[in-house]
Amino acid sequence: MVELLLRLFPGAIKSPQVVEFLGHLMRHLPDKLLIIWDGLPSHRSHLVWDFVRQQRGRLWLEFLPAYAPELNPVEYLWSHWKQHETTELLPEHLCAAERPCSSRAQADAPADPLW
Repeated sequence: MVELLLRLFPGAIKSPQVVEFLGHLMRHLPDKLLIIWDGLPSHRSHLVWDFVRQQRGRLWLEFLPAYAPELNPVEYLWSHWKQHETTELLPEHLCAAERPCSSRAQADAPADPLW
């Protein structure tokens, strides 16, 4: 069986978040895991590689070529979300990065920080 598992974090993904995600996978999926990664620098960090080595062969890593969006399933998800899902977002709920949100905009905004 092939599954695509992902987790969203607020902000940039750093090595600790990668290790946290891999640890979560290891706790919930009992078998050996093949992880297919893109070129995110944190995927190649010492912290991540140390964690992978500690798993003693339970994690197998494969990296996508430097630029191969057609091979990366996440790229299809981002494309779909950009073209279909995010078009339904209401601009009045979003705050411009250049200016602080008004108290009214903050009150109307969803509580979920990942929204």
